[in-house]
Amino acid sequence: MRIDLHNHTTRCNHAVGTIDEYIQKAIELGIDVYGFSEHAPMDFDPHYRLGFEEMALYRKEVLDAKEKYKDSINILVGYEVDYLPGHMDERVLDTKVDYLIGSVHFIDKWSFDNPEFIGGWQSKDTDEIWQAYFEATEAMANSGKFDIVGHLDLIKVFKFMPKQDTRLLAKNALLAIKQSNMVLEINTAGLRKPVSELYPSRALLEEAYALDIPITFSSDAHAVEHIGAGYEKAIAMAQTVGYTKAVTFKGRDRQLITF
Repeated sequence: MRIDLHNHTTRCNHAVGTIDEYIQKAIELGIDVYGFSEHAPMDFDPHYRLGFEEMALYRKEVLDAKEKYKDSINILVGYEVDYLPGHMDERVLDTKVDYLIGSVHFIDKWSFDNPEFIGGWQSKDTDEIWQAYFEATEAMANSGKFDIVGHLDLIKVFKFMPKQDTRLLAKNALLAIKQSNMVLEINTAGLRKPVSELYPSRALLEEAYALDIPITFSSDAHAVEHIGAGYEKAIAMAQTVGYTKAVTFKGRDRQLITF
């Protein structure tokens, strides 16, 4: 069974393609469970996410599509929530969805993965940035608000790599993820970024496997051509590390299936 849970719509203001086009491509690729997880609204960085006033319509659009394509594919609805203390909203955290992805895109409100702000890397110590990123990821996991960890080592996106061993930098975050009973996504978006690598790296996935942290799969699609791209690489890495099962969701309840 093929799962793809982290995907976007034009409501985030930086994706292209209709919901129907995304679903039809997923069906064409033989994906069995396909989830939309739009960038959740919050009172910070509003250009890159839908607005609070759009939440009901977003949900309706996805659920209408779920009904329309129910004989061909299982469609899920969720949100990707930016972990940013003081800006996360209960209207999102308490909304009725299949799952919530917790992601770290900001360090002290610096959008480290946005090409517009890449200059920030030049004025900071790379190891300190990585440490801060994984500390934020640890705090996100400890919050207990989320089901899935979004792109665990997104911090590597521009190939600014630390001198320290990434396994050591991520150790406490992975322990928090385990303690919080979260699921780790294998996200193929890194393959189309400067780092040209899956999120997470094989080394971090091995650490997750040793901790018995479950996985799921994601394209993080912002365009139709992103759907399923790199999926076979993700499957192969998961299998060689030792995984044979992946998680899907229904109403925040997880289901473990063989992939």
